Amino acid sequence: MPVFNAHIPANRFTSEQKRVLADALNQSLVQALGIPEGDRFIMISEHGEDELFLDPTFMGMQRSGDAMIITLQLGAHRPAEDKRAVAAAINKLVVEALGVSPDDIFIALIPVPNENFSFGRGELQLADSAPRW
Repeated sequence: MPVFNAHIPANRFTSEQKRVLADALNQSLVQALGIPEGDRFIMISEHGEDELFLDPTFMGMQRSGDAMIITLQLGAHRPAEDKRAVAAAINKLVVEALGVSPDDIFIALIPVPNENFSFGRGELQLADSAPRW
């Protein structure tokens, strides 16, 4: 049920690189949280230089023109150690996939109660059940 949105600079990455980015994001969930590979919901949004603003040095980083913001909506039941594991996996796998700097990946984890997800048909499939993973 986690949902990614990767906000990337426009015209910096090819279609193939965007597919590889999506694969890396999906694998971060598989590796860090044991999420099934088919639980894949990923949006990649390109933004022009007048639409994506990341401070190049905030928090001691050295961000380049490849800097991106990755948001992940995930179940609010996740403990801090899961969040640390998935953030580390996202950074590692995206760096390996795209060859960008670890400083170029800003991650925001957004906790969402499980009952707020609908996988289709207007049904809240997880509203009345315990988290499976």
